[in-house]
Amino acid sequence: MRDILSDLEQGGQLSDPDPVRRAQKQMLKPLPRRFYSEAGVVEAEGGFAVVLDGKTLRTPSRQLLALPTRAAAGLVAGEFAAQVDVINPLTMPVMRLVNAALDGVAQDPDAVADDILRFSGSDLLCYRADTPQRLVDAQAQAWDPVLGWLREAHGAGFLLADGIIHVEQPAEAIAAFAKAMEGLRDPLRLACLHSMTTLTGSAMLALAVAHGFLSADEAWSAAHVDEDWNIAQWGEDDEARARRAARTVEMQAAAALLRALNP
Repeated sequence: MRDILSDLEQGGQLSDPDPVRRAQKQMLKPLPRRFYSEAGVVEAEGGFAVVLDGKTLRTPSRQLLALPTRAAAGLVAGEFAAQVDVINPLTMPVMRLVNAALDGVAQDPDAVADDILRFSGSDLLCYRADTPQRLVDAQAQAWDPVLGWLREAHGAGFLLADGIIHVEQPAEAIAAFAKAMEGLRDPLRLACLHSMTTLTGSAMLALAVAHGFLSADEAWSAAHVDEDWNIAQWGEDDEARARRAARTVEMQAAAALLRALNP
């Protein structure tokens, strides 16, 4: 459901799913000049609205851009305030995520929740290397605590597999995972959870962040155990480094919005 979580600031879909190539394409388009002096937050129907020079902001589908907490609305207002001469949506990940939630996820939240559940059935954390031993140990150190937390705190016991051969997860584990998602099924939280899931390749890591078991930094490191091991062996090219940096910003934005949604 990555299309549901697309950047909707232009009323369309992502020009490219990869953030680096998307940035390169966007650089070819003229950016609108900053037209406002001040960005702020005011109380409004539905919570707190973002305003530019006192005028309420709307999503691309013309909905009032209102968020349930002042802190969450403040994140969006802060991104607008940080713009200088032009408005560059690529530097506004929270705003893009909010637009996607209000204009996209809200239209079919069950589909987004189901997509996250599908990730849990073939989650990164369940597929382990059998060699070399240092990689095996690194995966276990980063991933076993999350699996243990899911099992002990939520009754979700998942099976492990060597390599990439698919293992069918118990229906009880998937059901328990779905229950652990309760309280995260509003459009904004689902958008954050789905974004973190697709960025890390792990619904389990995303859920651990949402529940406060892991920080965003800890989950991001856990998601890149294999990649970091390969970098240590062979090095890293500039394009891969830039791609990861761009995705890191998106991960931090989703985690920040999740925190700000808490009363």
